[in-house]
Amino acid sequence: MADHGADVIKLEPPAGDETRGWGPPFLGDAASYFLGVNRNKRGMAVDLSQEMGQELFLAMLENTDVLIENFKTGTLERWGLGRDDLSRRFPRLIHCRVSGFGEDGPMGGLPGYDAAVQALCGIMSVNGEQGGQPLRVGVPVVDIATGLNAVIGILMALNERAESGKGQFVDVSLYDCGMSLLHPHLPNYFLSGKVAEPSGNAHPNISPYDTFATGTDPIFLAVGNNRQFATLCRMIDRPDLPMDERFISNSQRNINRDALKTQLEAALAHFDCADLSERLIKAGVPCGAVRGIDQVIADPHTIHREMVVNI
Repeated sequence: MADHGADVIKLEPPAGDETRGWGPPFLGDAASYFLGVNRNKRGMAVDLSQEMGQELFLAMLENTDVLIENFKTGTLERWGLGRDDLSRRFPRLIHCRVSGFGEDGPMGGLPGYDAAVQALCGIMSVNGEQGGQPLRVGVPVVDIATGLNAVIGILMALNERAESGKGQFVDVSLYDCGMSLLHPHLPNYFLSGKVAEPSGNAHPNISPYDTFATGTDPIFLAVGNNRQFATLCRMIDRPDLPMDERFISNSQRNINRDALKTQLEAALAHFDCADLSERLIKAGVPCGAVRGIDQVIADPHTIHREMVVNI
């Protein structure tokens, strides 16, 4: 929200936000982790357990559109600053609470961190190599999805307030948002009753949709239809594969994915990954060389899209 012009004031406890210490690397006393999620915010240390801090907080809310907080359930209520208290005093305020599991239910009010919720909501169970141990996703997908869902809820509430003049309470939990990311594994389970297991980079419903070895570096192929598959096979000198009964449709390719991977990798071994991926994507076949962070930052398209800026 700060990136798009909102004046965001972050209230930290007197000791400072704990993520300031989540490093190295550091810039001064602030870890890169802290800087990455607090850019464009103004910071302020406030002790909300003290009367003076509470008075300052309430004074700030007089001119505030949105309050976002992630206190454990009951903390603000104990200080007389709960959702009902604030709603009566500031009827136009949009109050968004981000929590681990919501405020009620068997796990209501309990703390939650991204990786622990990835484990609890099933994301880890479908991530990792086939036959191997479940792995957490290497980026905090639950945290990110929860933040995005919080913003969506806030924007909906702002739209409603423009019509009714009334604020709303937006309740967002890591657990709910983590479960919402389980596509296509949830619908697959509801329809088949089969519990998904880790499958490496392969897609459970689409083939070829996986990482494949080439003559140089790995390439990810994301072939979603017969046209793309025919184009791929023609460009790697295997135009016969789409006529093979085992590979004639996505469902058949999915059933015979191991045999297909063997055939494709034998052909791909004669190609340079960078050259082939560039030619394939220009021909309409979604794909990509598997790159490192340093390569992504230096990529001309990253620079053109202004995805990295100095401020």
